Amino acid sequence: MNVNADAHASQSTYPICSVCQKMIFDKVTSRSIHRLYSSGPSSFIPEEEIVEAWSLDTWLVEPHTELLLAELCSPIGRVDHLTQVMGLHPHYLQAFLRCQFYLLRRDGPLPLHYRHYIAIMAAARHQCWFLVLLHVQEFYRIGVCLEWLKGLQYANEKLRNLNSLNKILAHRPWLITKEHIEGLLKTGENSWSLAELVHAVVLLAHFHALASFIFGSGINPDTLAPVSSCCTCELTGFGQSEQDILLSKSPESELESLLERMRRLREEREEEEASEEEMVIRFEKEKKESLFVGSTDFDDQMISPSRVSRFVEDAAFGYQDFARRGEDNPPTFRAQDYSWEDHGFSLVNRLYSDIGLLLDEKFRTACDLTYYNMASRECVDTSMLRRALFNYVHCMYGIRYDDYDYGEVNQLLERNLKVYIKTVTCYPERTTRRMYDSYWHQFRHSEKVHVNLLLMEARMQAELLYALRAITQYMT
Repeated sequence: MNVNADAHASQSTYPICSVCQKMIFDKVTSRSIHRLYSSGPSSFIPEEEIVEAWSLDTWLVEPHTELLLAELCSPIGRVDHLTQVMGLHPHYLQAFLRCQFYLLRRDGPLPLHYRHYIAIMAAARHQCWFLVLLHVQEFYRIGVCLEWLKGLQYANEKLRNLNSLNKILAHRPWLITKEHIEGLLKTGENSWSLAELVHAVVLLAHFHALASFIFGSGINPDTLAPVSSCCTCELTGFGQSEQDILLSKSPESELESLLERMRRLREEREEEEASEEEMVIRFEKEKKESLFVGSTDFDDQMISPSRVSRFVEDAAFGYQDFARRGEDNPPTFRAQDYSWEDHGFSLVNRLYSDIGLLLDEKFRTACDLTYYNMASRECVDTSMLRRALFNYVHCMYGIRYDDYDYGEVNQLLERNLKVYIKTVTCYPERTTRRMYDSYWHQFRHSEKVHVNLLLMEARMQAELLYALRAITQYMT
């Protein structure tokens, strides 16, 4: 937080944030902050739309279970904003909660306080104060090794050794090699076991991806009381200008145009399939074009240092495009050579019992989720669009599916949507309301939340594929 020293006007006793030029309230008036800076669970989605969807008789597709009740009881004593927004898709929410509950609370290789500290480390890479604060509170609840909360340098050496893997996995997972794995497994008394490392990798990937969902959905902080001296722009990672929150006008033909492109692509599929060589060419073309998405769509300005920085080392290490112009690039990751279904699933399930099943359920639920409508149109098959969204994320991460025609990505995903996807996936802390509002003007907010679920799961799976492949190479 940056505070103007001479910004204390005589009529006010509150300091002014030099980043967003707004008044900072103390914790006695934290409710006033909520009224001024937030409007319900999300700053992107009208509160009434979330409230309407969030009722027991509409979101619970199964009876309450002890597991779900425990997970819904967050440290703030109520259903948190993240859960409320994710509850727009109740079937997915249950798969998510089952998986997260298992990762954080059930028996596993890592002790509980390690799990929450790793969550803090992962969230801090994207300056996601929402998650950092949540797991700091959990850490206090457990009540051990509290000095670690002073910063990463106060944690034990075993966790500090995880920092390199954390930053690479968060920003450039294709750089992970078996040497990174070997370095963690063979470091004497501070070494990790294979089971512990798999648990840690899944936690890191989970919370990196969850930060993408939180920023992409504009999730508001649940409480400001423990951080009374910081500004709300620090909690979200950026100060949005008035221009960012202006809604764009919707072209009336947007939905019809997208539906027509989907119909035409289906007809082309039936008439003639592209050759294997043509599929490779189209993937390389899409991968290279992704270089030009996002580079000039926002100011290339570093996010202001915040309280999460104490949990970050080498903060300058960030995302770089997989296929960089004029450089030798890593080889393409062929999903046919190492896939989640055929390789990653069995590895994690063997080293960390049952987590593979829960992850697989979560991936499948997000990808298969459909209500057979698009905006105001009913009885629509959206599978083509869902796969384009998922595969575009993997394309940016250098992952190619031999059986997918990447020409469909350009047909189905407009430039504004691609900018949004790349920002949410690769540098989520830079996501703005303007980006969220710039695409699919005629669509429901719940449909945009579904987009974010797909982006989150695609990103998590991409990180896992690179890390698990490196672990497999180490083991063989």
